[in-house]
Amino acid sequence: MKSKRLFVLSATALALVSIGNMAWADGGCSSASLRGSYAFSAVGEVIGILDDVGVHPFKTPSVLNDVAIVRFDGVSHFSRTDFGTINGVPKTPDFNSDQSGDYTVNANCTGTMTIRYTSGVVLDLMMVIADNGTVVKAVIGTETVPASTPALDGTTCGTSCKQAVRVSFDGKKVFDARDRDWRTGSQ
Repeated sequence: MKSKRLFVLSATALALVSIGNMAWADGGCSSASLRGSYAFSAVGEVIGILDDVGVHPFKTPSVLNDVAIVRFDGVSHFSRTDFGTINGVPKTPDFNSDQSGDYTVNANCTGTMTIRYTSGVVLDLMMVIADNGTVVKAVIGTETVPASTPALDGTTCGTSCKQAVRVSFDGKKVFDARDRDWRTGSQ
């Protein structure tokens, strides 16, 4: 009898957790789902110049690695500090805190994020939010740069050049004293 009660309680708990997770995925997200600090890592490569014709590959893709802290305001804006390398060479000698951007979150826990560097680089990301807003997965949809090296076929671009990239971002909510208690959501 005791084991039957334990089984029923376990099954009930599992059902409640499953229903809660379905509710989150079925409309539990908004811009407020992202509030506080998140640690991100990004890995990928810059493939070539992207235009209306398609991708014009570089002779050799540039390998990109990056780590960042992103602080979301819970409304639609964020600040970002990162350190990255391209082909193993640091982009800057230290962390770059001169980044900001905007984000949107849809009810189905998908969204967009636009990262703006003061150098003129703009990254447009497509993202999904999981685990009650504690995990963010994203990929760069487009990367706009002020200038680019020529592609293998000789294609060049002027200002506001779009590059084809294959870069994914993984982010996780982290404790930050400015967040007070991120586990309960109180600020």
